[in-house]
Amino acid sequence: MIKVAIIGAGAISSAHIEGYLQFRERCQIVALCDLYPEKAEAKREQFGLDAIVVKDYKELLEDGIDLVSVCMPPFVHAPVTIDFLNAGSHVIVEKPMAASLEECDAMIDAADRNGKILSVIAQNRFRNPIMKLKSVLDSGLAGNILHAQVDSFWWRGHCYYDLWWRGTWEKEGGGPTLNHAVHHMDALLWMLGTPSEIQAYMSNVAHDNAEVEDLSIAMLRYPNGSLGQITSSVVHHGEEQQLIFQGQNARVSAPWKVRASVSKSNGFPERNEELEQQIQDLYNSLPDLPYEGHTAQIDNVLGAIETGTPVLIDGVSGRCTLELIMSVYKSASTGKSVQLPLQPDDPFYTQEGVKQNVPYFYQKSASVENFSNQNITTGSFAAKK
Repeated sequence: MIKVAIIGAGAISSAHIEGYLQFRERCQIVALCDLYPEKAEAKREQFGLDAIVVKDYKELLEDGIDLVSVCMPPFVHAPVTIDFLNAGSHVIVEKPMAASLEECDAMIDAADRNGKILSVIAQNRFRNPIMKLKSVLDSGLAGNILHAQVDSFWWRGHCYYDLWWRGTWEKEGGGPTLNHAVHHMDALLWMLGTPSEIQAYMSNVAHDNAEVEDLSIAMLRYPNGSLGQITSSVVHHGEEQQLIFQGQNARVSAPWKVRASVSKSNGFPERNEELEQQIQDLYNSLPDLPYEGHTAQIDNVLGAIETGTPVLIDGVSGRCTLELIMSVYKSASTGKSVQLPLQPDDPFYTQEGVKQNVPYFYQKSASVENFSNQNITTGSFAAKK
């Protein structure tokens, strides 16, 4: 039986707890930790857990915990993760992986030195529309990808940034580019690889209680000349998120949609229904996942512990996503295009360097310890009804 601890009892911890409870025959949650123990107590009661509650995670380092879910604010991901890896635990860490590339490298090093699994949450990879879209792209039926469009559209009210750790470069590490679009960027990198050049812009247009951006737009150039664009936002009503890939032969996307064109004699488009049907048949033939979201990623990590197989999303994957994010911040902060990869001597490799070089749009004007309403939205790539 794999012994599990949940570190951080905020809203996202429920997704982890619910995931582990799907596999009661394989694992058991034995400990909950939060700076505010009453929050951990509430989770224990809500889910009927037979688990201890502690305020300081260090109390658990000698307890032989097999697997830890780190569900804390980003600025403490690295030290907590490294401490547990050094103590002999496997770790699942929430997104974003860390506050800097320097911290990512330290986390990866700790996992390697201790021979432990480090998996970074990117639950959208474990959703049917994303898994199936990846398979369709890999089939080559759409042809070479010419353009990618990533819409990370979210909406958050003004008071969202009143929570004590949000809205600052030091504690949250950034705005929606880091904390919301991270999932979409992970999916883009998984499907299309790493771009070679970034040009980006960012602003704070609706949240004057936060230092960080609430909107960014990035343009991507790939080594083969194809282009992409990423919009990261918490000002978009409806939260209509999508990934669209325009191939040489067809357009495919999540939420799922396929369109294909061929050229008329005058160069104008004519619908290629035969190819559309071929791609649709492939999509329809792909099996659904047995689990989705956090539950599926937890299943993947449990299986890796049990069998020694690699996890789908490891520390290197998490670092690649953060490198793309930091490249967006660097370009938007300097007004210049950025070449990837970022080097260790780059100012945007360290948290201190980031804090010294990003714009501070506004001063944080409120600091609320906790919100009583824990309901959150986590996005969807399902087709709209």
